[in-house]
Amino acid sequence: MTKLFVGNLSFEVTEDDLRAAFVAYGPVSSATVATDRSDGRSRGFGFIEMASQPQAMAAIQGLDGTDLKGRRVNVSRARPRTEGGAPGNAPRGWAVVGEGRNRW
Repeated sequence: MTKLFVGNLSFEVTEDDLRAAFVAYGPVSSATVATDRSDGRSRGFGFIEMASQPQAMAAIQGLDGTDLKGRRVNVSRARPRTEGGAPGNAPRGWAVVGEGRNRW
């Protein structure tokens, strides 16, 4: 299973629209548009899962930089989630309190 990240989505793009764009390159296992928890609106990005890696790579080459509902989308392999939010940041909470923090 290969997971792809699709960024710069128009806020009008639905999961069905996303699936329809990628199915031309092979079977799509799942299509998800990320939504805001508070109001349910699109966050402007989504994920596609495809069973075949060669088909997923073909989809990246074919769809990266193309127009989908008025926006030029970015398509790449999804990176695994990391602990602590933004890449490179330490996890929040007691785990970051360490040597030299409370010197007084």
